[in-house]
Amino acid sequence: MFSSVEAGLIYAVMALGVYLSFRILDFPDLTVDGSFVTGASVAAVLIVNGANPFAASAAALLAGFAAGVLTGLLHTKGKINPLLSGILMMIALYSINLRIMGKSNVPLLQQETVITKITAAWQQAGLDAALNQLVSFTGFAPRTWAVLVSMAIVTLMVKGLLDWLLKTEVGIALRATGDNKPMVASFSANTDWLIVFGLGLSNALVAFSGALVAQYGGFSDVGMGIGMIVIGLASVIIGEALFGARSVARATWAVIGGAIVYRLILALALRVEFLETGDVKLITALIVMLALVVPNILATQKERQRKKRRARQLDRGETVAGAKTNYKSV
Repeated sequence: MFSSVEAGLIYAVMALGVYLSFRILDFPDLTVDGSFVTGASVAAVLIVNGANPFAASAAALLAGFAAGVLTGLLHTKGKINPLLSGILMMIALYSINLRIMGKSNVPLLQQETVITKITAAWQQAGLDAALNQLVSFTGFAPRTWAVLVSMAIVTLMVKGLLDWLLKTEVGIALRATGDNKPMVASFSANTDWLIVFGLGLSNALVAFSGALVAQYGGFSDVGMGIGMIVIGLASVIIGEALFGARSVARATWAVIGGAIVYRLILALALRVEFLETGDVKLITALIVMLALVVPNILATQKERQRKKRRARQLDRGETVAGAKTNYKSV
């Protein structure tokens, strides 16, 4: 369960990228399945070749931004359907990722990564012992808190920057473009470049998350991005259903919470005896289905109850009005 929270915080960065494309820009961007692996492969290859893991993660972010920009250009300048432009870029990235890695899998188990550096620094500083002593009353003492705390800081920094951006003039223009593109265009705003920038930023976050996941898991694989868009959507939908999304800040909090809840649900589901590791994608699909269907069912029931209450109020009002009329006639 502890590792599920750690993984949830890392995947939350990817979920924030998906939130930016799907909720803010209203763009069904399937590039995510490819750009996630692009970030992982760029970081893995650079680390294997002796690059600093932090610089490798930054390079992965830039590679993801480039992938998102290309998807945006295909849609805005090439006039290709949004869904199709994402699919085309996702297919192209599969071959590009193979070219980057030179093979289908790059192991990182013997390499120095961001995770190993952070863990070593925490152990040298004695922070693990201090935190374990702080929560000793719970009887819970993990081997290291380094990944959990550091990923929480990174995720909160990304959330803070995204919240700030979406409150600037550019961010408000991005939100308006997703809500009503023709209206924004009528104010002489360049909606094409707003979409390109938004998709670039979205895929930059996805690729950065992919780089962190590769270093956390100890490998980069060409197939690790399959279904990643569904995981991102699951995080967004579960978060919105549980925590709401009345404001940008609350929505980003909900996305982070949804990513963690999703990983916890997945971990609990895999503890069921008849389920296996290969059923992860099936479980993910079922979680998304439930997250989409259950809120609609609850909303329908609430609407029916509201209509019934309204009908009873109207009936009582008519009865009172009729009684007053009869009283006056008498």
